[in-house]
Amino acid sequence: MEDSPWQTLTLIVSLEAIFLSAFVMIGQNRQAEFTRKKADHDYLSQELELRHNTQLTELVHTLTVEIHKAVNAAAADETDAGENAEQVPTATA
Repeated sequence: MEDSPWQTLTLIVSLEAIFLSAFVMIGQNRQAEFTRKKADHDYLSQELELRHNTQLTELVHTLTVEIHKAVNAAAADETDAGENAEQVPTATA
């Protein structure tokens, strides 16, 4: 037996702490890498979704403008036809 086992015990506990901290840091680095890759993927998918939504919004706007033009043209044609009908005399026998 040793005269004073405290020095050996301190050495063993210190080595254990060194290894434990190294393993914790390795785990944190892996988690950080995973989190970074996930954030990159999320960013790219959100950008793609935004681009898609923007295209759909522009398409809806274009279709809405075309519908309004068609409705206004039809209304104008009906108005012109109504005015012409009133101006044309009808022959009565």
